[in-house]
Amino acid sequence: MEIPKIRIFSTPSCPYCHTLKEFLTKKGFYFEDIDVGKDEQARELLIEKTGQMEVPVIAIGEEFIAGFDKKRICALLNIK
Repeated sequence: MEIPKIRIFSTPSCPYCHTLKEFLTKKGFYFEDIDVGKDEQARELLIEKTGQMEVPVIAIGEEFIAGFDKKRICALLNIK
């Protein structure tokens, strides 16, 4: 199974963002970390895809998940 591209839209001060990144790192996944506080285009994409300005948002391929929805993330990445 090919692993889709993973992007995390976050801010440095978000504790849930840190938890999500730590979880994925421990599971051996690589991801692009995007600071929406500094990246205006990423912030606009986030609002367009989720309808809100909430972090973290994880994009797994073309699927956007707002918040650290562990069950959904594990299902999409086939994590047992």
